[in-house]
Amino acid sequence: MHEYSLVQALLQQVERQARAHRATAVHRLEVSIGELAGVEVALLETAYATFRERTLCAGAELRVRQVPARWICPDCGRELRRGEALRCAGCGMPARLQAGDEMTLDRIEMEVP
Repeated sequence: MHEYSLVQALLQQVERQARAHRATAVHRLEVSIGELAGVEVALLETAYATFRERTLCAGAELRVRQVPARWICPDCGRELRRGEALRCAGCGMPARLQAGDEMTLDRIEMEVP
């Protein structure tokens, strides 16, 4: 269950940012998680609900945006459709993953004096 360690790292990053801005509370976090990131969103949400207590995020909502995998040809820029072989039909180059393996903290809504 690496989701627990991901939530701990997320909360540490948010705490650092909140302290840097002298925030008194965090109201919302928005994260993006790629479908190939190996993160089970339901487990991440459960871990967040558990670990946020007694932190600045105790009352903060977690919004998760799931990012679909996108593959492109690095040579001609053609985007491959889902289920297509990971080789460009136009020029034969192997495809490159453009999106879908990331986990990013996109937004922190916090209360500052």
